[in-house]
Amino acid sequence: MTQYFEIHPVDPQQRLIRQAAQLIQSGGIAAVPTDSAYSLVCRLDDKAAVEKLRRIRGVDDKHHLTLLVRDLSEIATYARVDNRQYRQLKSALPGPYTVILEATKEVPRRLSHPSRKTIGVRVPENPILLALLEEVGEPLIGTTLQLPGDDHMLSDPEEVRERLDKQIEVVIDGGAGTLEPTTIIDLSGADAVLLREGRGDPAVFGL
Repeated sequence: MTQYFEIHPVDPQQRLIRQAAQLIQSGGIAAVPTDSAYSLVCRLDDKAAVEKLRRIRGVDDKHHLTLLVRDLSEIATYARVDNRQYRQLKSALPGPYTVILEATKEVPRRLSHPSRKTIGVRVPENPILLALLEEVGEPLIGTTLQLPGDDHMLSDPEEVRERLDKQIEVVIDGGAGTLEPTTIIDLSGADAVLLREGRGDPAVFGL
């Protein structure tokens, strides 16, 4: 049975955040609000949960999953960041961006892109997701909640519950999300490359 928590979007109830974190820490998958649409998330080191997340989403190991971290300092453990990249990240994050960076050895090989050894990273500004990351105490791995065959992302938590009941452990209702995805910027090469324009203004990265 999927648990359903209604959490205040600005002032999250710590009791519910704690319960959701416990479900994730025990191997669960959660649907959570972000800066854009809802996402599916699980523990970074939980191989079974990551594989289940990919099955639900209908993607293979060539599809970038995204590392969700609390702040810029946490990025350095999982991605290589030079001074130029750090300045760019500091000007844009937290916010509705997914940034592609070279992965470090701390990232399990199954999570980095198999041919390029890169990882997508997000520092969200959604209070619920930030509180959840803080409670879990480590990054989460996630992917935008768009189910196989759908031509749109899911942004209504009631629809998420209806579509994924008994497939995931928890749905966090933090209000309606947007149908606009994050902006994806590839910083793994010499120059920033815009891969997808979404909610975030690419001009922050000089694009």
